Amino acid sequence: MDKILSARVHESVIQRIGSLARRLQTSKKRIIEDAVQFYADKVDREEKFDVFEQTCGAWRRNEPAGQVVEEARETFRKSMQRHRK
Repeated sequence: MDKILSARVHESVIQRIGSLARRLQTSKKRIIEDAVQFYADKVDREEKFDVFEQTCGAWRRNEPAGQVVEEARETFRKSMQRHRK
């Protein structure tokens, strides 16, 4: 699903996007999406960014799982008690 992005961009950049879109016979949206993807890939390569390491490390915790569960349950109980009053 597409979302709307609003940004103030210098007029020369807007003209360049429009010109490039006409030359490539594509949409301005496609030019912007491809440019962002290209730039992100370049930065990832330069920084040796590991997507898997960044997105799948949530399971690594210092505390045991039982402690995390108990804290979550306690928080839930407190929130339910607040609504009973």
